[in-house]
Amino acid sequence: MLRPPVANFSLSRNPPRGIPTPVRSFTRQYISNSHSFVRPRHTRRLYSTEAPASVRPEPLPQRSRLRRFAGFIFIAGIAFATGLTYQTQRTISRIMAAPIPTDAETLAAFTSEDSVTQEIDERLRNHPEAVKLRENPDYKEARPHLKIPEALRERSLTAGTLAGPNKIVVPPYVFSERDGKSMVQLMFLGSDICGHPGIIHGGLLATLLDEGLARCCFPALPNKVAVTANLNIDYRSPARAESYFALRAETVKVEGRKAWVEGRIETLPEDGTEPTVLVEAKALFIEPKQAAALSNLYRGVTE
Repeated sequence: MLRPPVANFSLSRNPPRGIPTPVRSFTRQYISNSHSFVRPRHTRRLYSTEAPASVRPEPLPQRSRLRRFAGFIFIAGIAFATGLTYQTQRTISRIMAAPIPTDAETLAAFTSEDSVTQEIDERLRNHPEAVKLRENPDYKEARPHLKIPEALRERSLTAGTLAGPNKIVVPPYVFSERDGKSMVQLMFLGSDICGHPGIIHGGLLATLLDEGLARCCFPALPNKVAVTANLNIDYRSPARAESYFALRAETVKVEGRKAWVEGRIETLPEDGTEPTVLVEAKALFIEPKQAAALSNLYRGVTE
């Protein structure tokens, strides 16, 4: 039996010429120099050869104005609280570091700037009422406004802002009875602290009574410091500017951390006539729970 001739397929690049053209074309697609498989031209690719496009992230939604405003307020509040705490700590440190003068030192601490101020100071110091109280062993004399450290005195209302020529011209003389029983304050009020022309402002008189009644009762409290809980004022007569005055206070009751005080501001005549009551007050002072810390802070100033 005769066999048909078999074509000799070699691994060369070009198949034998005896093979028909369609066969040769198909064979050429499967043969390469490296003997690797070659995909036919008509075969479809099941994947894309193009580089994938970069994926852009979706934009984040913008925060509302309200949230941004709230965040700003929060940050500003934290900054304000931090600054306030820092400034308070500095103030406390300055108070604690400054030496507090004694009562005797305050009597010699004031220096008159002019002849008018000097005359007012001498009349207060040598007034018959001052001489009488100075001779009483139950009273001690001082000028408490001068116990406040000079660096902080300008921030005090009565010792700094309202003190000076034509105001509270000289630091008042204060005579305190032992154990906080009573107190007398002698002072001169000028023309620049008026409400109506020539009449001392009623708010200033209330301020002086608030401080004077408090200073009276401090020695009667456990930690020698308190805050005003209640203050009642009754105005009796106009207080003329450019005049001498006496503030008198008396502690009428003490219960634990509470002290009740009554007082008045009256004229200070030199000829022995009866003084005129200008304003009267009653007040309640309460020692705060943190009074121990406050007493260290104001050591010497409230004594």
